[in-house]
Parts: sequence; structure tokens; C-alpha cells
Amino acid sequence: MGNMPAAAPRLPDHLGPRLQALGERIRAQRKEHRLSAATAAEAAGMSRVTLHRIERGVASVTMGAYLSAMDALGLRLDIAEPPAPAALSAPGAAIPRRIRIDDYPQLRRIAWQRRGGELTPAEALNLYERNWRHVDTAALDAHERALVDGLVATLGKGQLLV
Repeated sequence: MGNMPAAAPRLPDHLGPRLQALGERIRAQRKEHRLSAATAAEAAGMSRVTLHRIERGVASVTMGAYLSAMDALGLRLDIAEPPAPAALSAPGAAIPRRIRIDDYPQLRRIAWQRRGGELTPAEALNLYERNWRHVDTAALDAHERALVDGLVATLGKGQLLV
């Protein structure tokens, strides 16, 4: 009974996909560096099973374990205040002049070669259109969905060219 994993805390519906996206990003980084799960887990000071649970986005794994896995793989977690949802919610609403790649999980996924940084709205729309097949639309949070909708409405003349 003492070795059973902790029960997953109840997460609000909008946080589950974000935690899964974080796990996917950690796994992608491990694969990009061609590291086995055993090697990455050892570097992070955890078991391979715990690393696999992190890569699946399991909520019961401690934040410290997530951070250890990220640190071992050279990833950094930034805490940023999300922009006010109203700023991007209406079609045609103002979109930011510079779009931080790291603020949008699916954009970060398709802009992997950019290693963070910023894009112009036109560059962001171009990336989404060219790589839409790689976007996990189910994992788009409201913030990123509003960005895509705003880009399409403002620059795409109402149509996402995919």
C-alpha cells in the first residue's frame, strides 16, 4: 500500500490538455535528443515509470518531478500572465504585433525550429496554415484558439488555408 502512486488531484477541464501538452513537449525533447527513457529518468533522478507518467501528463506527479525532467532535458518553464481574453475573443479583434511562440503550446509545437522567440502575426498565420496537420486541435486552449481565430479574421480574410 505504501508504494501506490498518489491519486490524481481533480483538475479543472481546461488544465488537463495543458498538462498533457507539457508532457508531450517533455517527451518530444527527449526524443529530439535521442535519449532513452531510462537515461533521461536517471539524469532527472527519477524512475522510468515516473518519467513515462510525466510524458503522459499525469496530474498526480509532483511539480518538482516535472521540473526535474524538464531541467534534465534542457527545458525551461516560464510563468507568464495570460493576456486578457477579451483582447482576442471577438473576430477581427486586435492581435498582438509580436506573438511569443512560448505563449502558445501548439504554435511552439509547429515552430520547434525557432527555439522560442517572437513572430509577426503574418509569420504565425503562415506557420499555422503550413503545419495545420501537426496541430492538435483538441489541445488548443481558449487563448490559442482566440489567436488563430483573430489571425484568420484579420489576415486570412476569414479563411484558414490548410
